[in-house]
Amino acid sequence: MKIILLRHGQSQWNLENRFTGWKDVTLTDEGKKEALFAAKKIKENQILIDSLHCSILDRAIETAKIVCDQINFSKNNIKYNWRLNERHYGSLQGLNKSETAKKFGEEQIKIWRRSFDIPPPLLEIDDKRHPRFNEKFKIIDDNLPTGESLKDVIKRLLPFWIKYKDEIKKNPGSHLIVAHSNSLRAIIKILEDLSDDQIISVNIPTGVPLVYDCDNNFNIIKKQYLMGEKELMEKQEIIINQGKAK
Repeated sequence: MKIILLRHGQSQWNLENRFTGWKDVTLTDEGKKEALFAAKKIKENQILIDSLHCSILDRAIETAKIVCDQINFSKNNIKYNWRLNERHYGSLQGLNKSETAKKFGEEQIKIWRRSFDIPPPLLEIDDKRHPRFNEKFKIIDDNLPTGESLKDVIKRLLPFWIKYKDEIKKNPGSHLIVAHSNSLRAIIKILEDLSDDQIISVNIPTGVPLVYDCDNNFNIIKKQYLMGEKELMEKQEIIINQGKAK
């Protein structure tokens, strides 16, 4: 079977270098082009998608629908799950990464952004950014996050992943997940059995399909990004440089 992971295309807050988290923002024109690029690569590699799962955040939904239009996958068959949402960035949500690094220091921001088990400062219960004030998240019966580490993201994603594995094991084929940097890093950590230290250095570019060929026991046979190595390295370098103080 194939498991294809796709990070949404560039969003407006990606462009503005802001912590996005659970905030709904739209794709930029570049982000829409990246979604089209992803769909093109899926078609060029003759991958016929059998299922498509997506987070409930707009930038992932917009990306998924653009892809669907290009690969002739019915948008009515997209399965949405809040557990695929991006990591919640707590009180950092909405802040410019470079300005925040200048304020708190590069090392502190690196800890908040890239450590495995240290969350950012949590939102206060009455903060207007708290997810309890967003009607979209009323469907969530778990405790709403107010700031998450990658470890927290893995914990809330696990119920989805367990059910997902059962579903696709019964229906081998090609299965696409459209989500976010940290929810996809969580899946990668589980799928590749990476250590807490190994996952820290994993960066996922926007709009580039990551394809895993697996056997029925989810052992990885092959892993590849559907992009040339030079272009991929350039996109990953951009991610690495984001958030550094100017």
